[in-house]
Amino acid sequence: MRIGELARRTGVSERSLRYYGQQGLLWAERTPGGHREYGEGAVDRVIRIQELFAAGLCSEKMAQLLPCMRDSDGGPSRAATPRLVADLTAERERIDRMIADLLRSREVLDEVIHTASAE
Repeated sequence: MRIGELARRTGVSERSLRYYGQQGLLWAERTPGGHREYGEGAVDRVIRIQELFAAGLCSEKMAQLLPCMRDSDGGPSRAATPRLVADLTAERERIDRMIADLLRSREVLDEVIHTASAE
């Protein structure tokens, strides 16, 4: 499929898809006319990239991580190195801290809302 179709099917801009290619996160073949041609698996790959960006991972970390994941189900492959596992564990701990901070913020907001509503 061409880049426009991949963009439509994933809801990701063509510009972002080009960026993913520049960062080594997404691969395309080139037609004789120079157009990008993506395989069907590119849809799953783009969805996975979006999920990882949403989790706060940078493209450099993703470039290390994606070869260790199966796109179709997101499950792990056996390609992860001990260093990558350690880095990802640290990333998960960072996300856990962010979640805890957000939960505390929500509790404060709930208290303010409750107090303001009672008056």
